[in-house]
Amino acid sequence: MIIPVILSGGSGTRLWPLSRAQYPKQLLALAGDRTMLQETVARVEGIADTGSVYCVCNEDHRFMVAEQLRQVTDDLGDIILEPVGRNTAPAAAVAALRIQEKFPDAIMLLLPADHLIQDTDAFVKAVRLGCKAAEEGTLVTFGIVPDAPETGYGYIKAAMSYKNGVDKGVHPVEEFVEKPGRETAEKYVKSGEYFWNSGMFLFKASTYLEELELYNPEILAVCKASLGKAADDLDFLRLDEESFSVCPSDSIDYAVMEKTMHAAVVPLDAGWSDVGAWSALWGVKERDSSGNVVKGDVLLHDVQNSFIQASSRMVAAIGVDDHVIVETPDAVLVASKDSVQDVKTIVERLKSEGRDEVITHVRVNRPWGSYETVDRSDRFLVKRIIVKPGSALSLQKHYHRAEHWIVVKGTARITVGDEEVILREDQSTYIPLGTKHRLENPGKIPLELIEVQTGSYLGEDDIERFDDKYGRSTVSANGQFASGKQ
Repeated sequence: MIIPVILSGGSGTRLWPLSRAQYPKQLLALAGDRTMLQETVARVEGIADTGSVYCVCNEDHRFMVAEQLRQVTDDLGDIILEPVGRNTAPAAAVAALRIQEKFPDAIMLLLPADHLIQDTDAFVKAVRLGCKAAEEGTLVTFGIVPDAPETGYGYIKAAMSYKNGVDKGVHPVEEFVEKPGRETAEKYVKSGEYFWNSGMFLFKASTYLEELELYNPEILAVCKASLGKAADDLDFLRLDEESFSVCPSDSIDYAVMEKTMHAAVVPLDAGWSDVGAWSALWGVKERDSSGNVVKGDVLLHDVQNSFIQASSRMVAAIGVDDHVIVETPDAVLVASKDSVQDVKTIVERLKSEGRDEVITHVRVNRPWGSYETVDRSDRFLVKRIIVKPGSALSLQKHYHRAEHWIVVKGTARITVGDEEVILREDQSTYIPLGTKHRLENPGKIPLELIEVQTGSYLGEDDIERFDDKYGRSTVSANGQFASGKQ
């Protein structure tokens, strides 16, 4: 029995400004119409014997992850929420513990949510090839057949050589190698004995837990404690924060694979990419006759081998070669293609300066809909709010701002203090500072309204919640006050 487990906890900072902390790359449609998370789920159709797909994700992303999964599968296992990120070894451990409770002999197919695989048939064939070894107690990883001396990946050396795609067997692992320099990488590729480390794994849940207990028992003990105190929360399994927060942060490679005597590698040649930078996305997308990848309202003159994406306005480029230009409503990235790995430097600077552009987009998705900042100044803020049919914001109040609401589409049911009113298009209301209020959409079409906030402080942490249908509290998992429009 194979059960896919998708790890969706990454932040994808090297794809800024499109990928951000609250909207990372695995939740974006980068290579097609579906998001990378949805593509990963689609990839395992026909592999999962029970039909169930398990997912481990960041607590902040839970509603977007759940919504995206519902769009592509009717049979969800657990969506396990990590209160803090602790790398892949603990994430795999809690999933393995949970799966073992229901399916003691199950094989886990562990997949990052943000990888691109162009040849799904080849991927499925490789998984089937590794199943027998996994059933016999081997911890299988998938080694990507390298097509270039890439220095951004770790490498796996197989104990038996693999040359020219002839031998497609399961090979014992001789060693795992850290990211090499250029000269060493060229030797690895030429030898035919090394593969890129994909970070995808296939093993019995019980085998992984046995090896983790042998080589890193502290991680296993903490995961057991956190899972033992976990709580069901709507569609989610919420790990105990106090227990999980003390868990050592370690990858599966370091915690188990580099130590175990039972590691094997299956070669995979399937058009794989971890889409770790804009140059990688350029490499996998269809290009025009000048070598350009273009998306959105873009005008080009004398431009070659570039990636240019416009999200909210027209972008014109002239005389550019080997560049990346990415426009969003609140930020524009311009970089030479061979420097895109340094995007993380910009991200770190934005973090240090406390800038919102590294955390959220202008449009922020919430379980009830979305909101978008239209204009702001020191004492006012204008937002466009969209509420899905049947959805409602929490019952809340603010201590430093009042709010004016104007309905522009649909019907709103509004609670202000002890009164409840129905507003339709072109009608408005006023929420005085310090007054309990709630916004609901009782209709069949999306509700759209304009909100004008006025006051001495307009931060999203000015909120006290009294009731919320999505189980959110006033204080978020990171200790900050939860967003007022969250």
